[in-house]
Amino acid sequence: MTATLSNTTAPNTADYGGDEISALVLDPGYTVTRAGFAGEDVPKSVIPSFYGIVPSVNGPKHLYGENAVHTPLPNIEVGNPISQSGVVEDWDTATQLWEYAITSRLTNTKPSNPLTNGLNDKTNDLKQEMEGVETQEKPLDENPLLMSETGWNTGKGREKLIEIAIENWGSPAFWLARSGVLSAFSAGKASALVIDVGAASTSITPVHDGLMLKKGTLRCPLAGNYISDQLRLIFSTSQPPIPLTPHYLINSKTPVDAGAPSQASYRTFPAGTEPHSSFRALQEERILTEFKESVVAVWGPNRLAGHNQHGGTNLDTARTQNARPFEMPDGYNQLFGLERYRATESLFDVKMALSDASHPAPTPNQTLPQMIAQSLSQIDVDVRQHLLSNVVVVGGSSLIYGFNDRLKQELEAMYPGPRVRVFSPGIVVERKFSSWIGGSILASLGTFHQMWISKKEYDEHGPGIVEKRCK
Repeated sequence: MTATLSNTTAPNTADYGGDEISALVLDPGYTVTRAGFAGEDVPKSVIPSFYGIVPSVNGPKHLYGENAVHTPLPNIEVGNPISQSGVVEDWDTATQLWEYAITSRLTNTKPSNPLTNGLNDKTNDLKQEMEGVETQEKPLDENPLLMSETGWNTGKGREKLIEIAIENWGSPAFWLARSGVLSAFSAGKASALVIDVGAASTSITPVHDGLMLKKGTLRCPLAGNYISDQLRLIFSTSQPPIPLTPHYLINSKTPVDAGAPSQASYRTFPAGTEPHSSFRALQEERILTEFKESVVAVWGPNRLAGHNQHGGTNLDTARTQNARPFEMPDGYNQLFGLERYRATESLFDVKMALSDASHPAPTPNQTLPQMIAQSLSQIDVDVRQHLLSNVVVVGGSSLIYGFNDRLKQELEAMYPGPRVRVFSPGIVVERKFSSWIGGSILASLGTFHQMWISKKEYDEHGPGIVEKRCK
């Protein structure tokens, strides 16, 4: 008979991560993986989810970390174990990447073998004592682990996560939480409509009493990378086209006037050693991210294609707004006016989307207002009004200037009756790392200790226990 946990008896700290043991929180995303200790304000380990692939004598070698994916090594390729939908596609690489995120900053790496570290004489006694020791050491032997997941993760994917944590890493206890629920917790809310605008996708997650309402959970690809694609189309169709040359290809540059062609000398690589196109694409994305952070804005309060109160069009008004300067790595610089609003407008109005053969236009149902309407239509009417008064906006791409104001205006236009209240952390770190922060809060609560799935329970019930316990 399986022992049940009494509410009056304190859980075993070795099994459930009591105060003496530091729980870890791991929040993997498409662009960035975050890891840190529960109870802390921000994650100590923040590394790219991308990894470098370089050829070696023993076959392709994987490199992890910030420097690994931004250094133009010979023939370097860039990969990502997570798909644009946030689902893991390469479990072996994902496991290595996450383990690197944990061991590089948070836990001690495995000690080197005394037989080979040059500090000891070679003796048979030492060899016998060390037999089997390395196979017993695992990175999370002493740390319970809380992981975040997308709201649309599959059952098999959830079971794989607990297998990795307990079998591969030796974690004594585990918990799996939906990222939308954790973002609501980070905002101090048990019930909220969480709008997470990340890099690869935007998700709408209704949360009620600490549980995700699966019916209303939706995702679409209109997010940060989509805005980058809109910028690429704007740059390529400009007259003349605006160059997008990454930093690693520039040797030197000479200052030029706004709009004048760049005057730069470019770096060349020996034939057959050039970095792969995937490496260049990632470096171009870094430029576009900087452009989004410093130039791009969301038009408001009305739609860019609409008319203003004076009878003119908002497009004409946008052209007269103060333009913002930006300099490319090769020295080309320009003032950007209408373009800074055009790149984001199709998040709200599909008619303003730019498209070509490789970048098809989104459907009307993929815009943010329609996604929210679809999500709320799946929810009980009684809950709907409460969620509209607790809209939580998170994700790095929601930091674009004017985003929250425009979203509130769109929601008020769709739902004139209920009071719409939009909450969003003002601190950049809290907006970017909201799900990790929610996990840090949850795993550090004294009342949460009895929730952990212990290794003993895992051994008894198998990986399927995660489906029953982690709703």
